[in-house]
Amino acid sequence: MRSIRQRKGVVVLRSELSTLGSRSQRTRVLHTLVHRGQLVRVGYGIYAKTRTNRFTGTLLPAAPFESIAAEAFRKLGIDVGPGALTREYNVGRSTQIPMRAVVTTGRRRITRRIQIGTKRVEYERANKGHTMTRTYR
Repeated sequence: MRSIRQRKGVVVLRSELSTLGSRSQRTRVLHTLVHRGQLVRVGYGIYAKTRTNRFTGTLLPAAPFESIAAEAFRKLGIDVGPGALTREYNVGRSTQIPMRAVVTTGRRRITRRIQIGTKRVEYERANKGHTMTRTYR
């Protein structure tokens, strides 16, 4: 836990802990930490640190879902951008605030599930001039 606590950021990849033991040992320890509430599982081999909510006393991820997803993609080396609805809102063409986390992957197909609770990342792919929205489950 000390190694995880000292790391920058909120996201911890299982592969980052490779010096601490075999793959099965790391998986077992991470599963135990998730069960204790010290980590939350975000996806396959992806975990996020938790913190205690000072008002309710419940355990929550240590950052908002969108920033956890962005950090996970950055650590995995996957280039993503904001979805079409988010781009329209940022430019000012829409006043609707997007409620779903949608990212554009360009022409690349990604099926990796990034999810915390009921919040899930959805992917858009650009396909020869137009954008195709697809939820990979």
